[in-house]
Amino acid sequence: MKPFSPMFLSFWSQCLQLLLFFTLIFRPCLAASSWDNETDHLSLLKFKESISSDPSHILDSWNISTHFCNWHGITCGNKHRRVTQLVLQGYQLRGSISPFIGNLSFLRTIVLDNNSFYGEIPQDLGRLFRLRVLYLINNTLTGKFPVNVTSCSKLRYLSFSRNNLTGKIPMEIGYLHNLEQLYLVQNNFLGQIPMSMWNMSSLTVISFSINKLEGNIPKEIGRLENLTVFALDANKLSGAIPSSLCNLSSLTHVGLYGNQLNGSLPTNMFNSLPNLQLLQLGKNQFSGPIPASLANASMLKLISVGGNNFSGLIPNLGKLHDLSILELSSNSFGSNSAKDWEFLYSLSNCSKLQILKLQDNILGGHIPDTIGNLSTQLTWLTLSNNQISGKIPASLGNLVALTSLDLMMNHFTDIIPITFGNFQNMQTLSLWANKFSGEIKHFIGNLTQLFHLDLSQNMFEGKVPPTIGNCKSLQYLDLSQNNFSGAIPVQLITLSSLSILLNLSHNSFGGNIPSEVGNLKNIGKLDASHNHIFGKIPQAIGDCQSLEYLFLQGNFFQETIPSSLASLKGLRYLDLSQNNLSGSIPKGLQDIALLEHLNVSFNMLDGEVPSRGVFSNASAISLAGNKKLCGGISKLELPPCPLKSTEQQKHPNFKLFISICCVIAFLLLASFVAIYHRRKRSKKASRSETIDMISKVSYQSLHNATDGFSINNLIGSGSSGSVYKGSFESNEIVAIKVINLQIRGAHKSFVAECNAFRNAKHRNLVKIITCCSSIDYKGHEFKALVYDYMVNGNLEYWLYSREENLDHPRILLLDQIINILIDIAFALNYLHNEHGQPLIHCDLKPSNVLLDSNMVAYLSNFWLARLLSTVEATSNEQSSTIGIKGTIGYVPPEYGMGSEVSTQGDMYSFGILVLEMLTKRRPTEGMFKDGHSLQTHVKNAFPNKLLEVVSPTIFPQELEHAVVVSDDISENMMQAHPNVEKCLRCLFMIGLTCSMESPHERMSIIDVVRELNSIKSFFPLW
Repeated sequence: MKPFSPMFLSFWSQCLQLLLFFTLIFRPCLAASSWDNETDHLSLLKFKESISSDPSHILDSWNISTHFCNWHGITCGNKHRRVTQLVLQGYQLRGSISPFIGNLSFLRTIVLDNNSFYGEIPQDLGRLFRLRVLYLINNTLTGKFPVNVTSCSKLRYLSFSRNNLTGKIPMEIGYLHNLEQLYLVQNNFLGQIPMSMWNMSSLTVISFSINKLEGNIPKEIGRLENLTVFALDANKLSGAIPSSLCNLSSLTHVGLYGNQLNGSLPTNMFNSLPNLQLLQLGKNQFSGPIPASLANASMLKLISVGGNNFSGLIPNLGKLHDLSILELSSNSFGSNSAKDWEFLYSLSNCSKLQILKLQDNILGGHIPDTIGNLSTQLTWLTLSNNQISGKIPASLGNLVALTSLDLMMNHFTDIIPITFGNFQNMQTLSLWANKFSGEIKHFIGNLTQLFHLDLSQNMFEGKVPPTIGNCKSLQYLDLSQNNFSGAIPVQLITLSSLSILLNLSHNSFGGNIPSEVGNLKNIGKLDASHNHIFGKIPQAIGDCQSLEYLFLQGNFFQETIPSSLASLKGLRYLDLSQNNLSGSIPKGLQDIALLEHLNVSFNMLDGEVPSRGVFSNASAISLAGNKKLCGGISKLELPPCPLKSTEQQKHPNFKLFISICCVIAFLLLASFVAIYHRRKRSKKASRSETIDMISKVSYQSLHNATDGFSINNLIGSGSSGSVYKGSFESNEIVAIKVINLQIRGAHKSFVAECNAFRNAKHRNLVKIITCCSSIDYKGHEFKALVYDYMVNGNLEYWLYSREENLDHPRILLLDQIINILIDIAFALNYLHNEHGQPLIHCDLKPSNVLLDSNMVAYLSNFWLARLLSTVEATSNEQSSTIGIKGTIGYVPPEYGMGSEVSTQGDMYSFGILVLEMLTKRRPTEGMFKDGHSLQTHVKNAFPNKLLEVVSPTIFPQELEHAVVVSDDISENMMQAHPNVEKCLRCLFMIGLTCSMESPHERMSIIDVVRELNSIKSFFPLW
């Protein structure tokens, strides 16, 4: 074909026509493709617009200079370049989920876990017909279950766990025929589980723990033949377990902890569950025996059935070779006979057993030697509060991995086996309230890891072996109420690790207290009362600078009271009564500011009684039985101290001398009165000038910063005023507290708070930026304080976000609780001990603890704060200018009886706060009435049932794409982190001790700081 020939031209003409034809045909497709890509782009931009906070700046890459398929968290398909995955987890993003996400029609995966998304889940998600994975775990989403999501028929994995969703689970959920895993953990879902779910044959995981679901578990559950995880812990389910559940052979986890289920377990329940690994039925109302078929579930690793009404004998479990945790506490297992221990023979085959908890049952008889055949991996053995008698088998010493052994409150007799010396990993050993006898052998020195040893309330005798000095980690030692004799070993008294307690009381110790007692520099409580100790109290005891409670009564101490006791500035309670002490009372004792109780009765003391400090309160001291004491305050009704004869010889004209002294005293008194009134006037003037010493801001500036104090900017309110979020022209975000001037004394309290913040400087106290004392636009007086804005709000919102503040971040975990408590303790220590004049906060509660973006805690609201010197000087004045001493539930009981505010009052509030953070229960809950309180609620569980009162939400639970095996995962935490329960015990001990009814029995803030730092050092962070 020649170029430009007719045939050539005809050929190219036909080619051009075909090209034009195909262009016209495919133009709509090309245009659609371009339009769809632009839709994805615009939808993602809308999604970004709905996010108000991005602290990690993870969305900075979402800009026009980069194609959206290359934006962080975005994955596109290779063929169509459409968005297929949106994965933004753990970036602390805050905002709402834009409904424009429904335009990303090619989306297959959405993962927005561990952020702070709020508001409702958009119904537009129902248009994503290709969606396979939808994870919105651990946000603060509200509203009801989005029904339209059930239109995503290809959805396989769905999790709305750890949000604030409410209402019922819709019947339409049954439309998700391809759904395999469904997580709705920790929300507020109500009502019954919809029947339509039992037709979803593809389901492998159902995890609805920590909700408010009720009703029975229907027999239709037997239709879910592929089910592996069935977790409904912490709901309100009732009725019996249906027998159809026992036929689901794929089950690996059954979690029904903390419901109201009842009845007995089906006898054949475990015959068809060969894959079952975790069984959690604790805290229900089950009764009857544990079926023998339990041993047929040969894959079991964890069995937890504590807190029920199970009875009968513990079945043989020897076939469970993988069993790691067996928790049967708080039931009625046993018959108080030798038959109770037959299960031990088979349990020795469970070579992986690590935790065995059998406390609070009715196990009786003697423990057989076969207990020594248990797993060498056993670390935790608890048999407390049973009816066990006889001696401890020597074979128990074979369990060399034990770190905690609790045998208290039984009827054990005889001696402690020497094989206990094998417990070189032992940390906690509790044998109190038994009938042990004999001597403590030298093997005790082998337990070098011990930090808690309690041998009290037994019949031990003889000398304490000096080898106890090898226990260099010992912090708590109680040997009280035994028959120990001999001298106190120097090796014991020099254990510098002792920081919580050394209790030697009610024994027959003799000799002197060694002068080396000064090595106990960190001891908080030393009790050697009611022994046969003689000699003098060593001056070196003044070196025990952390000592708060010293009990030496009921001995034979002689000579004088050592003056070095005056150097114990933290001393609260001193009892030297019923001894043979002579001489005068050291005057330095009146300078111990914290000393609340002094008992020196029934000695041979003489001389003048001091009149300041603890001696100024007749009810705080006891001087009976010392006939030669004189002077002191009038309420003591002691005779006046006579003048010495030498002084009378120096003044022969005694009456003239007295007259001159009276005239001088009168003149001094008149001068004092004049100076007092002058200072009072000057003090009032200085108070009015205090505000001028702080930089001030105008009312107009605050009005503009808050959009006219718009309700949209209101972030909190109380009796003292309202708090608004504000933004100045400099873009500085602040919190503005507008004072409610209608309250009596509000003006003075405003000045008091200015003074408190102006003089108090500490990293854990909220910083005051400026203040406003002006007139508003209506001509009314206006006062406000401006503080740093705390992004994470107050502690109350974090504790009760589901109930009170649905628009706030996720819950607190145990490691965060420890850090927050340390921050609060640092702040209180500064106020009480480092501020110059001790400052009492008077209103410590969760709403007055603020949290910044790094979860650092700050103490705020000094509305009621008072200087201790002011309290002492004005005993008739109220603890605040508005006559309030705190908030109900956090106010110490002595305030209600008219006592003045004190640092001990702050410690009571701190103790309540500790218990509240651990249990997630307010001290004013309806259940706390008729003598029952938050403290008694915890005391009833302390120390061995703490897992029954601690909030399960403080433990880490669901990780991304992980199967939730339990929502009360405390037992699993014990396995992974054996120090967790040790940590909980210490924290609850702090809470209980700080909230004691008697002020002098409470811990000081110095000891609290020391204990919290110690807890943090051994507690593993996850």
